[in-house]
Amino acid sequence: MSVLSKPYFHDEEAAFRFVEGLIWSNGPVCPKCGGVDRISAIKANPEKRVRYGLKKCGQCKSQFTVRMGTIFEESKLPLHKWLQAIYLMCSSKKGISAKQLERTLEVTYKTAWFLAHRIREAMRSGELAPFGQDGGAVEVDETYIGREPGKPVKRAFHHKMKVLSLVDRSTGQVRSVVVDNIRPATIAPIVLDNLHREARLMTDEAGHYLAVGRQFAEHGVVRHGQDEYVSTDDRTIHTNTIEGYFSIFKRGMKGVYQHCSKKHLHRYLAEFDFRYSNRSALGCEDQERAMRALLGGVGKRLTYRRTDGRAEASA
Repeated sequence: MSVLSKPYFHDEEAAFRFVEGLIWSNGPVCPKCGGVDRISAIKANPEKRVRYGLKKCGQCKSQFTVRMGTIFEESKLPLHKWLQAIYLMCSSKKGISAKQLERTLEVTYKTAWFLAHRIREAMRSGELAPFGQDGGAVEVDETYIGREPGKPVKRAFHHKMKVLSLVDRSTGQVRSVVVDNIRPATIAPIVLDNLHREARLMTDEAGHYLAVGRQFAEHGVVRHGQDEYVSTDDRTIHTNTIEGYFSIFKRGMKGVYQHCSKKHLHRYLAEFDFRYSNRSALGCEDQERAMRALLGGVGKRLTYRRTDGRAEASA
């Protein structure tokens, strides 16, 4: 028996029961009025379109399913295929391409692409709690990938898209942000907003970290330009943890996704952040990770116009 042989990956009724058990652990809730007391199931009529999991609220008289108010809302894709896609994206360390989802789920490429973006939206935590509580070490570094829109190719990194990431060693959590540049005025506010002042900041010798580093309990620096990757004075001073995260991120982006525009990069970062922050080393295995992603989709909507950028352009 494999994990993907479970009934909720193949049977639509079983898929609804599984999702309802997770989202409605204390019983159905009407998404319109919030009622919980007078909710009844509507029996399917085989002579008409069968709507699995259909409920009716006795207070506001509205009909609903567990899909409403989640990333599944208004999706024509069967729920059991949603569950397959979530599991595949959560169990693949470096991601799974939309073309692979297209072939595996037997859907169109457009469906697979939009499906993957909605799952990434579910993976986005939005967590704002600062890292480095109780004096913990937090590694901060930037990396470069792809090409900045409209910029000619030059030497070094100036034409590339820029990503700033922070890793809390104590919790194993990572948080990444797409930035327009790496000037101190851009980097400092992000670091200050995401770190406790008692944190031990760990960076390389880049100049944009020097001033902001003075505002924390300690600023450990490793000098990569001098081939120093772990401080000889204090072996806890290094950025090897975040470099490991970047290696996974870049292998996924180059080997699986191959190309990403800047307007979508933040969603891919949310995907890699989620898998890294919920990895096996932290006691979170594939099935638990998939359940966390599923629950993360509650209260989130992502329309196609919002995803392809046309809504923002016409606004």
